[in-house]
Amino acid sequence: MSETETLSPATADVATETHTPATQKKQIQIPKAPKSQVPATTRDYNLTIIDPNVKLGGGYSPAEKDELTKLYDQTFNALKPDQVLMGKVVAITGSEVAVDIGFKSEGMIPRSEFGNMPNLAVGDDVEVLLEAIEDKEGRLQLSRKRADFIRVWERINDAAKTGEVMQVKVTRRIKGGLVVDLMGTEAFMPGSQIDTKPVRDFDIYLGQTMDVRVVKINHPSENVVVSHKILMEENANDQRSVITEKLERGQVLEGTVKAIADFGAFVDLGGVDGLVHITDLSWGRVSHPSEVIKLDQVVTVVVLDYDENKKRISLGMKQLLPHPWVEIEQRYAVGQKVKGKVVSMTDYGAFIELEKGIEGLVHVSEMSWTQHVKHPSNLLTMGQEVEAIILNIDQDSKKISLGIKQLEPDPWTLFLEKYPIGSVHKGIVRNLTAFGAFVELEPNVDGLVHISDLSWTKKVRHPGEILKKGQEMDVMILGVDAENRRIALGHKQVLENPWDSLGESYSEGTDTTGKVVRIIEKGVIVELPGGIDGFVPGSQLVFGQVKNIGDVFKIDETLNLRVIEFDSENKKIVLSATEWLKAQDKAIVEEYNAKHPVPKETLEESSKRAPRSRAPRKSAKPAEASTEEEKHVGHYELPEEMLVPEKGTEIPAMIEEEAKAE
Repeated sequence: MSETETLSPATADVATETHTPATQKKQIQIPKAPKSQVPATTRDYNLTIIDPNVKLGGGYSPAEKDELTKLYDQTFNALKPDQVLMGKVVAITGSEVAVDIGFKSEGMIPRSEFGNMPNLAVGDDVEVLLEAIEDKEGRLQLSRKRADFIRVWERINDAAKTGEVMQVKVTRRIKGGLVVDLMGTEAFMPGSQIDTKPVRDFDIYLGQTMDVRVVKINHPSENVVVSHKILMEENANDQRSVITEKLERGQVLEGTVKAIADFGAFVDLGGVDGLVHITDLSWGRVSHPSEVIKLDQVVTVVVLDYDENKKRISLGMKQLLPHPWVEIEQRYAVGQKVKGKVVSMTDYGAFIELEKGIEGLVHVSEMSWTQHVKHPSNLLTMGQEVEAIILNIDQDSKKISLGIKQLEPDPWTLFLEKYPIGSVHKGIVRNLTAFGAFVELEPNVDGLVHISDLSWTKKVRHPGEILKKGQEMDVMILGVDAENRRIALGHKQVLENPWDSLGESYSEGTDTTGKVVRIIEKGVIVELPGGIDGFVPGSQLVFGQVKNIGDVFKIDETLNLRVIEFDSENKKIVLSATEWLKAQDKAIVEEYNAKHPVPKETLEESSKRAPRSRAPRKSAKPAEASTEEEKHVGHYELPEEMLVPEKGTEIPAMIEEEAKAE
């Protein structure tokens, strides 16, 4: 049996076979020697070794060596990754396609990458991309899909540079826009680049074919952005030029509502937009344009103005309708009952819309015969349907005055018949003010009881001292002012005037008792038997001078007093504790002084002042010094706390004060 030993091409090109028994077979070791020592032909171990640089019989010439090198290089292709090459289909299986590109082995490409070549057959030439010389299995790695993409990518880049219009098909919708098929490659069309007007429903574009222009390319991520809007704008610019050349004021056009804002609506006139301001939508009151028009609605408009410099077009819709005030006298008249809707309210009244463009004002004073309406919202609400009477029509100013209270008869015309002066009625206290109390006689009819008409004997500082809201009381009708809607009432007049008979019980010099009910700066107010208020000046409380009466006398303390002044006309009683004490025993006086001590320094000051006489008046006869008794005799003025304001100062302002109090 024979066996051939193979040597490395670096050591030999040709080897001689040697027959050796199988039992003696072993690896032949060839000793290495420097090139200078290796002869052209060496025979060792029955082997002949030939130097590849030396041709047998004399070697190769330089020209022959170059020729041989060229022939050798032609057997290999200079292949590099990411190259697009032309290959030939050599085999097709169920899942792969074998393609020969002239390399030592074929590349295998998935059958799915040839989806656009349903009739693919062996021998067809195809373009492929060399992705790698060897994959994990040592095979040539090719891609048909990437080769197609590179060709398409080059085409897209050229289109972006030249501005070429390309056709795409919308495949799906994503957040912010649409995904389109651009020559087999996915591209993105933002929502803002779909149309010149805002797009509200992207789904209507699914499956549609559209003309676009490439506006942006991101090379690292291989993303493409396309726009259909840019083509529409270019077309619109051409149309705009044609439209603006023929545009005139007063021209009537047809357009489509493109957008709606709070201040108006934009109308597309076929390539150029115009604005219909909210005030030009309707003759009537419009809170928002959406009340009159809708998006995509076809409307007829008239050109109101056109600014050639700013390219702004002002449009109107109400101008195409007749003005509602034309021949208004044929539809409305003074005294006519009308029906309308509350469209606006102010502090002074409510506006009622009778028809589009016709509004009337109901002033707050014309809303109720009896109530004092401070704001229309007290009786009306926005959008409410109301009836009213036309009070006046001013055609020049385009104003209509309306009244609601006129729908009912004026209750004041019959008031005097029901409430004659001097009659007594029951009422309910509804409000208290500093000058009196408002008493309701019947729903929405009230009158004023002045503070001076509350009591014959009490010095009332505020009605709240004797009255409460919701309290029932008897009142007498004192006066009625039908023109100004005012009723004067009295409470004390229901009772008999006690001052006609009090003169006998409280004549000057009469002794009585009084309970301290209020301490004031000038003295104390006491309640006498029968519920009558009297006044004790500070000088009549103690034998001396008291700086702070509250330190000596207390509320609810009972004092023995003597009447020193009675005035039935002014309804006042002045009393004195010291005058009563002068007629008492010393022990009673000392007990009183001990209970009401006067500060020591005050007594000393008083004793120092006692001997002094008043400065004489500048007259021929000098004035005599007044005694202590004479000093306390005379007329006493009531303090301001006991004075009641006269009715004449408050009643004219009754309504205004009541409004403030409420």
